[in-house]
Formats: sequence, C-alpha cells, structure tokens
Amino acid sequence: MHRPARAAVLSAGSWGTAAAKILADAGTSVIVHARRNEIADAINATHRNPAYFPDVELPPSLTATTDPAAALDGADYLVLSIPAQALRDSLAVWTPHIGPDTVVVSLMKGIERDTGLRASEVIAEVTGVSAVRIAVLSGPNLAREIMAAQPAAATVACPDEAVARCFQQACHTSYFRPYTSTDVIGCELGGAIKNVIALAVGIASGMGMGDNAAAMLITRGLAETIRLATALGARPATLAGLSGLGDLVATCTSPLSRNRTFGAHLGQGMTMAEATAATRQTTEGVKSATAILELARVHGVEMPITEVMATLLHEKISLTEAATALMQRPPKPEH
Repeated sequence: MHRPARAAVLSAGSWGTAAAKILADAGTSVIVHARRNEIADAINATHRNPAYFPDVELPPSLTATTDPAAALDGADYLVLSIPAQALRDSLAVWTPHIGPDTVVVSLMKGIERDTGLRASEVIAEVTGVSAVRIAVLSGPNLAREIMAAQPAAATVACPDEAVARCFQQACHTSYFRPYTSTDVIGCELGGAIKNVIALAVGIASGMGMGDNAAAMLITRGLAETIRLATALGARPATLAGLSGLGDLVATCTSPLSRNRTFGAHLGQGMTMAEATAATRQTTEGVKSATAILELARVHGVEMPITEVMATLLHEKISLTEAATALMQRPPKPEH
C-alpha cells in the first residue's frame, strides 16, 4: 500500500492555511510551518489558526511546527505561500532541508522587485531545483471561501505534465477542482498582474465610479496582461482560463480581495500608510506594480493601467490625475 503524499506548507498565513486544508482534505499528509510558537501550538492543540481563521476547524491530520527541518523531512511537496518579496530570504533558510526529489509548489502572485523575476525563477535560482520539479498553483482562490469549502478551481502548472498531474491528485477535493497546464509563465503572470488591475478597480469603486468603469478596467487589464505574458512566451489561452480571466474577475470584484480593498481605501481618500494599516495583510499588487512595469518596458509592451497604478502608488500623481490619464489616452482600435 502506498503511503499518502506528504506536503510541507510555508507558511501559516491566510492562503497557506487554506492550501494546507485543501491538501489535508484531499488525503495528503500536511505539516504547516509557522514562524510563531503560539500559532503552531494552537493548530496542534485546537486544530484552528487563531491568527486568520479562528472560527474554522482544521482537519486533525494537519499539524504544525516551527522547525523547517521537521516540516520538510520526507516531504514530497514544499508548498510556498509567503509574500513574494520575502521568498528569496526564506528559501535561503529552507534550501538545505529540501530533499532531492521534493517538488516545490509556488502559490505566490507577485514579481520580485529589483530582479523582475517570477516566483518560479527565484525558486530555481536560490535552490538549484530543476524547473521540472517546480510547479505553480494559481486561480480564483479567495481563502475565506475555500475555508468554508465553497466550490473553487485552479490551475497546476509545471513544465513536466506528469508532475502537475501528481500535485493535481494531491489537492483534488469535493470542493476544489485543479486543472493542469505546462504554461508556467502564463499562470504566474496572470496571477501577478491581476493584483495591480484589482487595485485600479478598487480605486474606481472607492471614488464612486460604477460597473461600467470596473468592466472597462477588467477588460483592458486583461488585454495588457495578455500582451506582456505572450511577449514572455505564455499561451494566450492560459490568460483566458482560471489563472488569467478567472483570477482577475474574482480579485477585481470580491470584497474578500485584499488588493481590491486596498484600492478602495485609496479611492476613498486614505493615504498609502492608512490603506496599509487598514488592510493589514500583504497586498502583492502594491509590491509588484513597479516590477511588472519595468518588465513590460524591457520587452517593449504597453501597459497603461499598470503604468498609471505604479505612478499613483509612488504618490507622484493624484487620484483625479490617474483617472484622467486613463480616460484621455488617444483612441485606437480595440485589437
């Protein structure tokens, strides 16, 4: 009899906890790595994460530790759910404990500042793990809904389709349906850029704009996502799927979306510092907007929404100037 797959999940944040629950519900043996003793102790003693979901009971098979070596001992999968800008330093600590056959799965939706690297590229560079052992899970996955076992789906992307299928099996439950793909670039860029577009949609909502404005930003945001992703080698069909359009719609329209919420705070007149304090959790779009814009410039891709957002987030233009900049661009054919 085969033993169940084993997964180490770093870390015990909102999406990390939700992903750990999915894996455990799918029959995978899961150890969550928590930075704080009190979180690990609470998960082990009460089967709850008091910092994020104190009202949701976790599967009894899901355990926690603050020891990365213990978490990774015998792990088939290392599942990474941490802020994109913290990935490099975290991996430096974890790499000595990664087994020779462990598959590294990224749940991150950001681009590293200074380098412009996607999460899978940072993983490969820091750990030396081959690209065929690095996978990405991306899709319209709002953690609160998943913790309530509401229906959701996502894409598992890996250059090696067999690896993608194995992780697909490890996280397939009655409420969570994963699909497979080999288009890692498309999945990662869809997940990263949608956060920036969601900030713009949130700002428009906060300023009192209606559904027409939201639909315009979502549609044109998808257009610039496709332009950059395909310039980097992604397939257009990926961006029409779960990790592209699906994730974009959920993140731009849901009140559970931290990027949309952050944007709404700005649209209502909060400063960057006030919006950061009010949102509390990491808002990847704020961190990645400039890196995405630089990537676009390197590849000669026009991304007007991303450009306006990067400028606004650096407080170089006002909300009114941002709206004017987008609406007064020269008219042109849609495609």
